Amino acid sequence: MTTSESALFLPTEGIHNFRDYGGWLTGDGRQVRRGMLFRSGQHVGATDADLALIAALDIRTVIDLRGASERERNPCRRVEGFAGEVIFYEGETTSSPPHMDIRPDVATALFARERMLAVYGRMPRNPAAQHMLARYLRALAEREGASLVHCFAGKDRTGIAATLLLHILGVSERDQMTEFLRTNAAPTYAVLHAQSVPGIEARLGRKLDEAGARALLEVHEDYLLRFRQTVMEMDGSLDGWLEKRLGVDDALRERLRSRFVA
Repeated sequence: MTTSESALFLPTEGIHNFRDYGGWLTGDGRQVRRGMLFRSGQHVGATDADLALIAALDIRTVIDLRGASERERNPCRRVEGFAGEVIFYEGETTSSPPHMDIRPDVATALFARERMLAVYGRMPRNPAAQHMLARYLRALAEREGASLVHCFAGKDRTGIAATLLLHILGVSERDQMTEFLRTNAAPTYAVLHAQSVPGIEARLGRKLDEAGARALLEVHEDYLLRFRQTVMEMDGSLDGWLEKRLGVDDALRERLRSRFVA
């Protein structure tokens, strides 16, 4: 991780993977605005110092991609007096995240990677995911100020959300992948490990080896490629999927580009 990349991560103590996902160049040579688009894991462990950092960002919209039971088990701390809007799914997702739904036989990196690939293959077909990703894009187009999108770990559902926006804004697939994989450079892996692994091990009834833990808690190129492959199978292209499943039309694309590309 370079010094400039490191600067994109907020120095949080109890939040994993909090960073600005702007700054990318678009195909026409412009740049996605910084200071407007933030992403992270959940804020259940946010410290007072973390909240003080966040308070300075002018975040007026939070898109929480977790399901109802995740939010109930892990209530997020918010900045005191937060007057913005928190957008969330009013129910359960149909395909639960890998750190919440682990089969007893998932104890190696191979099985864990297969589990993750299955998650990314199901996500494009999941009505709850489609609903929340559509709400995320519309909220970004309509609401003023900066936004934060997060899920439990800030890497899978959140990673796809960030990828979709960058695609709409005209960022190359190569840079979309770089942004997706940047999660693995987050200096707060220990935070996610502490929030996730004890529950996984309780379900397994034994220790989870480190290779398996990293397959579940990090991201890999083939995860995003599986998502892309699935949308191609469904609708012929990512743009076709965005239009048919999320309702992304030319007007929404133009609003997003006018807001976030300089």
